[in-house]
Amino acid sequence: MVNSMTGFAASEGTFADTRFSWDIRSVNAKGLDIRMRLPDWIAGLDQAVRAHLTKTLGRGNVTVNLRLSREAGASDLAVDEDALNGILNALRLVEERAIQHRVTLHAPSSADILSMRGVLANAQPQDEDQAPLLGALMADFATLTDAFCEMRRTEGQNLLTILQKQLDQIETLTAAAKEAADARRPQVAQTLRDNLARILDNAEGADADRVAQELALLAVKADVQEELDRLHAHVSAARELLTTKGPVGRKLDFLMQEFNRETNTLCSKSQSTDLTRIGLELKAVIDQMREQVQNVE
Repeated sequence: MVNSMTGFAASEGTFADTRFSWDIRSVNAKGLDIRMRLPDWIAGLDQAVRAHLTKTLGRGNVTVNLRLSREAGASDLAVDEDALNGILNALRLVEERAIQHRVTLHAPSSADILSMRGVLANAQPQDEDQAPLLGALMADFATLTDAFCEMRRTEGQNLLTILQKQLDQIETLTAAAKEAADARRPQVAQTLRDNLARILDNAEGADADRVAQELALLAVKADVQEELDRLHAHVSAARELLTTKGPVGRKLDFLMQEFNRETNTLCSKSQSTDLTRIGLELKAVIDQMREQVQNVE
């Protein structure tokens, strides 16, 4: 089961004289990073939203927005008494200084004062029972989260199809690499025999057995069967992860590093144009797969 970390969902609703609109979106991240822009006057909302997301999601950079407004006919605005007093005191001080300097000022109107920053604010019904509104918001948010998760699952299914095709390519290229490695074996053996003869002809007193041992060691180091076996094992492990429930993105990301390591070693040992070409094709597919894995939850 593969879920994508990319998703979006939005909803709107009303409760009593309050209209609300949610939106939630996410992109890939190493862990679960939740960022919220919520009204701070609804007690318990922040904790409830965060707890719900933590229980529902495994990974992703998640952003949640909630906008509230009062219906027509409801009191949307309130005067901030502290801000108003501060502005009136400041105006009084300005007027006194103007008189001292014989400067004539026009008196501001009430509308001018109301338009000053901070005097008018959205009404925040602190004295009202917020529990019913909180319940309505969280009920709608739960439905929204279900839609959001469904979108991530749909994106995950698309990812799954892509990843399975890429694993098929890796498996096919690994089989081709084995054929190329088998085909080069006679040439590698002949090269080692030629090198042994050349060394013995040009190194008087050289220990033939010791030289043969060193060349045999080089032959072992050039063998790529171990890397091919590991690539097959990694393909099997990746296929198993893709059918595992729960977040698997981190494990797949680690597995992609192992894929890349084995392919790099394969290329460094190739000693064959065909094997090098196949190794480079493997690296290209693995790199494409690694980019897709970054979006898996």
